[in-house]
Amino acid sequence: MKNIPQFLIAAPTSGSGKTTVSRGLMALLTKKGLAVQPFKCGPDYIDTKYHAAVCGRPSVNLDTFMASDEHVRQLYAHYAADADVAIAEGMMGMFDGYARDRGSSAGIAQLLDIPVVLVVDAKSAAYSMAPLLSGFIHFRPEIKVVGVIFNRVGSPRHYEMLQEVCTDLGITCFGYLPKQKTLEQESRHLGLDFNRSGVTDALDSLTDLLEQHVDWKLLLRQTTCPLPPAGSPEVPAHHPGTLHITVARSEEAFSFLYAEHLDILYRLGTVTFFNPEDDRPIPADTDLLYLPGGYPEHRSAELAGALHTRESVREYIERGGKTLAECGGMIYLSQAILHDATAVLPARADSMTGVFPFSISNEKERRKLTLGYRQFTYNGQHLRGHEFHYTQFAESNIAMSSVAQVCNAMGHPVATPVFRYKNAIASYTHLYWGEIDLMSLF
Repeated sequence: MKNIPQFLIAAPTSGSGKTTVSRGLMALLTKKGLAVQPFKCGPDYIDTKYHAAVCGRPSVNLDTFMASDEHVRQLYAHYAADADVAIAEGMMGMFDGYARDRGSSAGIAQLLDIPVVLVVDAKSAAYSMAPLLSGFIHFRPEIKVVGVIFNRVGSPRHYEMLQEVCTDLGITCFGYLPKQKTLEQESRHLGLDFNRSGVTDALDSLTDLLEQHVDWKLLLRQTTCPLPPAGSPEVPAHHPGTLHITVARSEEAFSFLYAEHLDILYRLGTVTFFNPEDDRPIPADTDLLYLPGGYPEHRSAELAGALHTRESVREYIERGGKTLAECGGMIYLSQAILHDATAVLPARADSMTGVFPFSISNEKERRKLTLGYRQFTYNGQHLRGHEFHYTQFAESNIAMSSVAQVCNAMGHPVATPVFRYKNAIASYTHLYWGEIDLMSLF
């Protein structure tokens, strides 16, 4: 078995700084010449994009609602096999899952048998950290909390008091990040766009602080443990290696893709990426068209202007072409995206491909956050995924019925429809298809 440093970064609550510390450590260790394999607990698409930008290799989601325990173990072992370090960023609070602590960061750490590094916001507290940390250390003793990194520490004296807490509890204190307004502002920008002016400087500033105040060499030593045996996750494959798959991909409108899904598509055949804004027809020999999620509402004018692309997608689907459209992909197959008037533009409806008989509203009064895990059975397969969007259907009554009853993580019915027209399947649900036969959906 290969031994490498590997750990999961968790926190007592959201907003404690685990994302800042995760990205900062990934950047610092990559800068030191180590091959860092990033992971993200849960279904999040955004953090994985920035992990990949920092580490130079795809970040992989670990989710025990959408995938089986064994599949998650295989994923982790497969993608970490050639890495020098594996870092998994947790989600929410350490024990927050879809049902109590089921599916939580703690559960994933226990499943993979990897240590946890706890990031704790120490603002306005000193020895009161003792009972808090004691609870997290002892609540599930089978989960190995190996040490702590404190965030928003006010002064060297404040840090000395926090070190005393760790000494009394017998847990390693790896270091801290100081409380700095500029750091807090810059860390927010780290989640926006690494290509923005000044963001690289923000990341450099963060890595410099971590190198100065965190004993990263001690962290690597204390988190070194055996990787599980490597092996490729088993994926049902329909006609493996023979298909031509066309995938919409762009920086904003079609950007929500799981790294594992792309690897599955490569095993199914030849993959061609296209940007629907470029106004070029999709390949005529396409066997499967995949339209992933993203924010097409932010690029609707450009998408509407790409008439040749829109027409080719509509004609492909009318011919019976197999199509999977998730969230933003479904929006692209609608009649139009509706927008409010602005100081620059009047209220408008930007035309989409017109495959489905409804429009999507991005109007302020209709926007509403809809999120949660989703599951349903279709064509003999039980499908799982998640929903996250602000846009809504513009019509209160859609002239199409759902082909499946969608439920949440607890099995309670939700109003999310799944549409099918000819061989096009579309929904607001982002599906996870790591353990299904994708082509059998059609």
